[in-house]
Amino acid sequence: MPKKTPQKRDGCYQRTDRAGWWISWTDAQGRRRARKTDAQNITQAKQIRAAELLRVEQARMLGHNPPGSETFKEVAGRYLKYQRARLSPKAYVREEGILRIHLARFNSLKLSSIRKVDIQLYVTERAAKASAASVHRELVAIKHLFNLAVEWEIVPVNPARLIKAPKLPAGRMRYLQPTELRALIEACPDGLRQIVALAVSTGMRRGEILDLRYLDVDLTNRRICLPQTKNGEGRIVYLNDMAMMVFESLPAGLPGDRVFTDWNGPKVSNAFGRARAEVKLIDFRFHDLRHTAASWMRMAGADIHTVA
Repeated sequence: MPKKTPQKRDGCYQRTDRAGWWISWTDAQGRRRARKTDAQNITQAKQIRAAELLRVEQARMLGHNPPGSETFKEVAGRYLKYQRARLSPKAYVREEGILRIHLARFNSLKLSSIRKVDIQLYVTERAAKASAASVHRELVAIKHLFNLAVEWEIVPVNPARLIKAPKLPAGRMRYLQPTELRALIEACPDGLRQIVALAVSTGMRRGEILDLRYLDVDLTNRRICLPQTKNGEGRIVYLNDMAMMVFESLPAGLPGDRVFTDWNGPKVSNAFGRARAEVKLIDFRFHDLRHTAASWMRMAGADIHTVA
């Protein structure tokens, strides 16, 4: 076979599997870099590459990379692409809302021009309009975005690093006594009764229960394999006797079918509210069934790591 012509280590090129012009170069730390450009021809690609090489020389002289020219909006778009592959769909929607709506005031600013005082002012103004928990989530998103921007060598430091969010209120903890649980389950209609029993016996979230499929349930080994939870990771949930009784009372279904196919979030909320009112449960929400499961485990002697 004829010997292939060696490819240059640096340069401008087009890929056979993707359209557009790409550039490659070696950065100030000696690492290989390559990215797609918006160049329409090789001349423009060379100009873009020359600008990257200039930044490399500046970084070598300064000892760090000079700030990039990207705006907050441009970096936010890159950040959301990064997060989409790492978050559950629901968590991603929440993150996107924070970036697209609440942090949009920074969109037109160069990321490198945003100072600590700008972010502190934002936190102060938001704290007067939103809950401490909301402001805390938004500040976490800002800090994460800037941390990645530092890693991507867009900015040298994270201006939000030392900013503190408003103090969160003391955690609320409400759980059921056995007599309260018995009364609540008896007041629930069929279907909701099984959902409530599964929530209090496993500590699963409402969304996890409603999204549960038959193929996720392994009755032989008394466990449920959740493929993706709120934090984007899988989890194993073990089934006690009450949980096993729930599945034994349900009709069989195809592996891909949802277990509680007739129920959705609003329907569960409405029916649960009526059952709760019937037994006169005060200050109790569906999510408190998860607290009940955790509290009962702790009272039974389980250590905090097992509960978590």
